[in-house]
Amino acid sequence: MRDFGGGFGYLLAGQKWVFRHGRWFGFGLLPGLVALVLYAGALIGLGYGADDAVAWATPFAGDWSAPWLGLFRGFLTALLFGLGLFLAVITFTAVTLLIGEPFYESLSEQVERSEGGEVPESDRSLLRELWISLTDSLRVLGRVLLFGVLLFAAGFVPVIGQTVVPVVGFCVSGFFLTLELTAVALQRRDVDLNRRLALLRARRGLALGFGVPLVLAFLVPLVAVFLMPGAVAGATLLARDLVPAEPAGEGPAADSGPAAGDTAAPAWPEAPAQDPAPAQTWPASGKGPETSPGFGPPPPSF
Repeated sequence: MRDFGGGFGYLLAGQKWVFRHGRWFGFGLLPGLVALVLYAGALIGLGYGADDAVAWATPFAGDWSAPWLGLFRGFLTALLFGLGLFLAVITFTAVTLLIGEPFYESLSEQVERSEGGEVPESDRSLLRELWISLTDSLRVLGRVLLFGVLLFAAGFVPVIGQTVVPVVGFCVSGFFLTLELTAVALQRRDVDLNRRLALLRARRGLALGFGVPLVLAFLVPLVAVFLMPGAVAGATLLARDLVPAEPAGEGPAADSGPAAGDTAAPAWPEAPAQDPAPAQTWPASGKGPETSPGFGPPPPSF
């Protein structure tokens, strides 16, 4: 629950950031507006054609008497449109990110600069970045479709289909929405899809706290467009904490001693060895030195 609240905090922090930087907010709106027009047309077409599609898929029910035919096909039509809306919520982010790759990349980098520290930069070309985003989005979409089919089938189970399934559906949508949004900053850090999945699974509450409120907000018309710039900014802040960048100059210092726990001897320059003092030769009848060793040569004997 603590992680869930933390994820929601990142979402709020991202929205605050774009509202404090109005120019970047307007800059980030453009891809969402283009995607909105495309999805609005697709959903309107689905709304008009869902009845015909259900009637074509259920010819066996054509001879049913009223009201069973209307109830059955109406239920399937509602489920079909709900599935389409579910897929629209999930894929809207992927398509918007794909359309707005240069926009959101610049926005994400600006967020990192404003937060201080080293800003990771990718050495890949724009076409390469778009290709990676496209392939990753298709792989995520495959997972989403699998969950969608399972949840669609579970929707026919009495009670569970009307209570548990919608909750699970929102959680699945929120998790994958967070996965897509954090990809902007994590891909720049060379974190591939499998590792991104592992990072978010390890912090599932954080991912759900960020994504589920966003999914609920996206159900309101036009809200998704206005929240996308802040969502990208918040996902960048989240990614910075998931995979913190190494400070510049990190590494062993050239003139420092060994780290704690090292058993190897330090590579300090050794003092040059001193030549041993030459042996003194005394006459047979003479006496040895009368002074203490180390205080200079002995006096000659007369």
